[in-house]
Amino acid sequence: MNELQATINAIAVAGKGLLAADESTGTISKRFEALQIPCTEESRRRYRELLFTTPKIADYIAGVILYEETLNQTSSLGVAFPELLIQQGIVPGIKVDKGLVDLCSHPDEKTTQGLDGLVDRLQTYKVLGARFAKWRAVFTVSNHLPSKLLIKTNTEDLARYASICQSVGIVPIVEPEILLEGEYSLERSIEVSEMVLHALFHKLHKHNVLLEYVILKPSMVTPGKAKLEYVTPQDIAQATITVLRRTVPAAVPTINFLSGGQTPAQATNNLNAMHHVLNTLPWNVSFSFARALQEPCMKAWLGKNENAKVAQAIFLQSAKDNSLASLGKK
Repeated sequence: MNELQATINAIAVAGKGLLAADESTGTISKRFEALQIPCTEESRRRYRELLFTTPKIADYIAGVILYEETLNQTSSLGVAFPELLIQQGIVPGIKVDKGLVDLCSHPDEKTTQGLDGLVDRLQTYKVLGARFAKWRAVFTVSNHLPSKLLIKTNTEDLARYASICQSVGIVPIVEPEILLEGEYSLERSIEVSEMVLHALFHKLHKHNVLLEYVILKPSMVTPGKAKLEYVTPQDIAQATITVLRRTVPAAVPTINFLSGGQTPAQATNNLNAMHHVLNTLPWNVSFSFARALQEPCMKAWLGKNENAKVAQAIFLQSAKDNSLASLGKK
């Protein structure tokens, strides 16, 4: 309990968020290739070192979610990345799911694999410095999706994963992502988000997961990408806070949103607007962004050492902007 509480105390800090630097090799390869950056183990290492060594980044970032490759890498000075983060007062975390697979007999839906051997992997990651973990489950939305089977399967797996994490002293991030692809309305998003979160917290209770030691990483409640331009940040903020108040117990210490395909500006503005819906919220409400934090920095860096300082300055500004948004001050 002391380990779990110490981790939560370090992460659930007003004005700080999480950097999701846990892109799989396939995902970061696509982002590098789009910018004509060679994607090798060394280029990925250099890029992540650039992020982690940005001066004053700990002013805005409380924790970093790492990919397994990165957890085992070292800086150019030979310091293991988890230790490099700890030295700056940043908590290292680790993505532990093994990616998406088709839900049997439901070809349009995906579930997540990785529960087999999870205890052993978590114990190894903990020795390497990880203090929290992340598991992502995705939900496709249409007039008839997600199915009841997918909601049951994905929320059960999220709860099993969370229980295993807490049993070894690692704080779980539970990430139920409502995918942005599609033409569904804001009203349909509200409906699906409520169903998923109600099911999730029912399963967390069933598996004796202590909510005081959980980080919730949900999607913002938005319409599908095809209709996103027709709503305002205030619309999204109102819908999101309404859903969260209906479904998320106050015992949860922090909600750190994913950006989920939004542009950096959209994600920041929507987060900022959430803090103007009510005078007070029962949880710390912040960010756990990947591309929304990294995209401008990556475009400035382009894999070239001579661009590192400019790229770091852009990354620091992105982190600061989202820190201000997490306080409603952007």
